[in-house]
Amino acid sequence: MATQNTTYNYPADLARRLAGLDLLSEGRAGWNVVTTDNAWTGANLRRGGWLEHERRYERAGQFVEAAKELWSSWAPDAVAPDGRATSWARPGAVTPVERETDLVRLRATATVPGSRQGRPVLFQAGDSDGGREPAARHADVVFSANTEYGKAVAYAADLRERLARHGRSPDSLRILPGASVVLGDTTADAEEKARWVRGEQVSGPRSIAFLEQYWGTDLSAYDPDGPLPDIEPGEQELDPSRGTISVERRTGKQALIRKWRDLATGRGLTIRELVLEVSPGHPSFVGTPSSVADEWTRYVRTRAVDGFNLLPHLLPASVTDIVDTLVPALQERGVYRTAYQGTTLREHLGLPSPG
Repeated sequence: MATQNTTYNYPADLARRLAGLDLLSEGRAGWNVVTTDNAWTGANLRRGGWLEHERRYERAGQFVEAAKELWSSWAPDAVAPDGRATSWARPGAVTPVERETDLVRLRATATVPGSRQGRPVLFQAGDSDGGREPAARHADVVFSANTEYGKAVAYAADLRERLARHGRSPDSLRILPGASVVLGDTTADAEEKARWVRGEQVSGPRSIAFLEQYWGTDLSAYDPDGPLPDIEPGEQELDPSRGTISVERRTGKQALIRKWRDLATGRGLTIRELVLEVSPGHPSFVGTPSSVADEWTRYVRTRAVDGFNLLPHLLPASVTDIVDTLVPALQERGVYRTAYQGTTLREHLGLPSPG
């Protein structure tokens, strides 16, 4: 599955590359559809910061529509039956695609036929208000950060309401929240391991680097085991190679930093202790294989989620723990397959054929 942005790529070019990957892999390719407003990303593709943040999803929708039209432009019997034909595609069997808007312009004829699964599976992160609507309209699989049960249920209900408005069935989309898992022989063992994992993830240098994204300046002179920086944050952004933050956090960072100062002052927290509290990365599920399997069974059987996108904290050990201990427990409960029922990515996900 390739993560490719719609803001700076070109629809016909990207659609062809993804179709080629899907065909060569015999229907096992996917596309994680993302947008970006970073000028430094666009500079790599000769576009710079040409698109306003507010129009990212508008272009993404038009981009995906154009790609899907290109992927469906081959007639089912378009490919010549053998190598003796004068052309490997029957004349007139491939429909040219044309788009002309202020965001997407193309005149193209697809040069790659569909794969066993029809087209690449479309993945998208869809937590934000701006992301949910295009996810409901186009995505086959949606990522989210909603691993707490109540939030997962509410998110699934909202997304399925949006699906219905676009004439799509609930089974046309799979919801896979990102989840980190820490397992132990006992609950106490798992909790102790989770504390160790979190402490290792947030080292002193990483704590400083995290704050630098918000302060917009070099903070390497500050002690991670000392108080928060005594300087006010600037509006500038560091070299993106050192990390960047979302637009939403960028615009609200002054209020966020004031909140962090109050928290650090009230509890006497050092930089590292504060970052341990406020940065993302806390394990989503901590417990024994049996207890986590019980919890996941509840999520899946109530359709709060369709599965989880694993976020390993340590490779390969954390994945080995899941494969060797959690998967068998899920299979015993009847919520995880014991054999594949097909060969394509779409079949593995239980998705219908693309319309």
